[in-house]
Amino acid sequence: MKTPEEKQVTGSCLCGAVEFAMQLPSKWCAHCHCSMCRKAHGAGYVTWVGFEKNQVVFPQGKIKLEWYESSPGAERGFCSECGSSLFFRSEQWAGELHVALGCIHDEIDRQPQANVFFDKHVDWMPIDQTLKQTGG
Repeated sequence: MKTPEEKQVTGSCLCGAVEFAMQLPSKWCAHCHCSMCRKAHGAGYVTWVGFEKNQVVFPQGKIKLEWYESSPGAERGFCSECGSSLFFRSEQWAGELHVALGCIHDEIDRQPQANVFFDKHVDWMPIDQTLKQTGG
């Protein structure tokens, strides 16, 4: 029997053309306040969950996943059908795949732990002040 930390959780884009599964445990969970995340998701911040890239699998044979280079050495993965923003990968965090928590169907193994790039936050977005806050 698997422990809660060893279970698999699933996720997808809005239209279902991109489905994926992640093997827990995750590495971390945080709200990102950088301007690129805000623009890519149309929100005050994005909550990401970090996984080792080999923990994320795509069970469907044909998927509509595309990648956009949002800055040198960094890419954002999205569905080419519905446009859902799903993933982030970067040379800065080589070997990791960051998954948008809002696209995961199941409960993961942790709550958000920090507000990252907090020096870029917008004043109109309510912030959980109890979380660790880091700058860039």
